[in-house]
Amino acid sequence: MSARNAQRGFAARPGDAESWIKAPDASSHRDEEPSAFTARLTIDVTPALRGRIKVTAFQRGITVADMLRDLFAREFPADPGESS
Repeated sequence: MSARNAQRGFAARPGDAESWIKAPDASSHRDEEPSAFTARLTIDVTPALRGRIKVTAFQRGITVADMLRDLFAREFPADPGESS
């Protein structure tokens, strides 16, 4: 680890991935109802792909976030016994 990364305070990789995945993120919206809770997902894409995603969302008249949520919901449907 470089000194630069040590100064930023990056978190260590979790030991138990399953519990880390299921753990809720700290929310800055404390006044929201629990059913309104969302988890943030960050991915790295090329600038060209980011541009294509933004253009497609604009052409469809929706936000990038809404378009990607719909895509993820189609590609990764909930298991019948799984709670959301």
